[in-house]
Amino acid sequence: MAEAILGDHDQYSCSICLDLLNDPVTIPCGHSYCMSCINECWNTTDQKATYKCPQCRHTFKPKPPLNRNTILAEIMEKLRSTKLQVSEAQSLAGPGEIACDFCSGEVFKAVKSCLECRASYCETHLYPHYNVPALKKHKLVKATVMPICSKHDKLLEVYCRTDQICVCMHCLMDDHKGHDTVPSTTERNEKQMKLTDTHTKVKQTIQAKEKELQKMKMDITSHSDSAKDAVKNSKRVFTELVKLIEKKSNEVIEKIKAQEKADLDQGAKLQDKLEEEITELKKREGVLDTLLQTDDNIQFLQNYESMSSSSESDEFPSLSFQPSCSFDDINKLVCELTGRLETTCMQEINKTINKVSDLSTKRPPSDIAVGDRVRVKPSVVIPTQKWGSVTHISIGVVKKIQGELLTVDFPEQKNWTGVVSEMERVTSAGSDLLTKNASVDIKVGDRVRVKPSITTPKHNWGRNVTHKSVGVVKDIKGDDSLVVDFPGHANWKGMLSEMERVTNDDEMGASSLDSIIKIGDKVRVKPSVVTPTHKWGAVTHKSIGVVKKIQGESLIIDFPEHKNWTGIVSEMELVTDTGTDLSTKKHFS
Repeated sequence: MAEAILGDHDQYSCSICLDLLNDPVTIPCGHSYCMSCINECWNTTDQKATYKCPQCRHTFKPKPPLNRNTILAEIMEKLRSTKLQVSEAQSLAGPGEIACDFCSGEVFKAVKSCLECRASYCETHLYPHYNVPALKKHKLVKATVMPICSKHDKLLEVYCRTDQICVCMHCLMDDHKGHDTVPSTTERNEKQMKLTDTHTKVKQTIQAKEKELQKMKMDITSHSDSAKDAVKNSKRVFTELVKLIEKKSNEVIEKIKAQEKADLDQGAKLQDKLEEEITELKKREGVLDTLLQTDDNIQFLQNYESMSSSSESDEFPSLSFQPSCSFDDINKLVCELTGRLETTCMQEINKTINKVSDLSTKRPPSDIAVGDRVRVKPSVVIPTQKWGSVTHISIGVVKKIQGELLTVDFPEQKNWTGVVSEMERVTSAGSDLLTKNASVDIKVGDRVRVKPSITTPKHNWGRNVTHKSVGVVKDIKGDDSLVVDFPGHANWKGMLSEMERVTNDDEMGASSLDSIIKIGDKVRVKPSVVTPTHKWGAVTHKSIGVVKKIQGESLIIDFPEHKNWTGIVSEMELVTDTGTDLSTKKHFS
């Protein structure tokens, strides 16, 4: 339409600049020009000459007034706007864009597609569909690739619900005869309603998630601020504690200095007194020397009595410096106090650290799920629901989770109930973490042995050391290593995390049970063994098999699930006909 309006471009152009009229004025002869163009033309004319129209050469004298033609100016504005719209709409079709089917030469981008004509049109070639009465009835849609049936070359306008595909009218009489079919518009409306509901739900979910995200951001910020406050408060408390220790240290130092001063003052007085006595004695010594050297016998005898009696009567008592206290004793007291403070502080600080670590137990850990392998945390002394047959080294599988409570199947006890916050997940790589933590309790003088779960110690077995060997800890290093004296190997080096403490009952039970396993006995893997030395195979803690062969520390067992299974004697326990292991039976006898 716009292209048709602009078809006669010259009638709206200025004959001077040959462009659309800008700020148009009409002179008395009826021709119109740009105000700036006609002014510039007439300004070059001599003032005494006549003014001529550049087109019809009509003359005017004097110079006619130039007034803006408002109606023509409005038309020019509309034409410029329409021209801009047409230039934008009439862009050339690019790769992947719908091209006009009627353009020749330069092909413009289509703006509409006609479902009746099965063609796409640019702005120019679409004009007839707006003006021709017969074409006005055609359905125009946004420019798109025509959905044509590949078999009948007809427009796809029907939806087959039976085969869930779009078909043409000819397909209804052919491959889709008798099928459940509806107009594509009907099916679109129904599916659009469902899709609208889904869209609404997705939008609502997005809004809810955005609220969750906002709340989470606020919670994270609050948690971070809380952590900063805790750090600040911890620094303040420990700073005050250090200041308190420094204050008490200064008090002790002041008392030591005061005692030192008192003792030194006393010593100074004794020293002055002793010096006075020495001076007096030296004077007497001089008098005696003079008397001894006199030649006059009478004078000697007369003075002898006085000097003799004077020396005998004036005895000087013995003096010595005796301080009121020994600073060596004070040093011992301070060292003892330091030891007690270190012990107490470390114990209390470790308790605080453990409590801080367990603060997360106030809410259920999100990573524990049904099917996970779990155990009771080392920091839990007595579980809320009691131990039962479970211990810290028991590893079970989560069977059910209900709120804060969970049900776990342990080898020692089925359907054990615990609290989520008291449990921790166990991975195959970290199954020895509990016993590693427990190894911290090992100290010099304890009787220990290598854990059954350790296949090969980090520093190797050495000579005569096995899982059965029990030795005494001789030294513990700072790098998690220790030195053990075994009966067959003195100064054996191992790692704390690989060792376990041995009590008298443990040693007796283990050695007696191992020694009585023989061919034909029913056995199973001990509950304390996480992974057997020669791996599980198809065997589990529940499996009960028969000993087929024994060779030193190794034995061959036939399990229902796994024939000729290889195990280690120290990892097995006897099972009676009732299914009770001998160690338990022996314990209760």
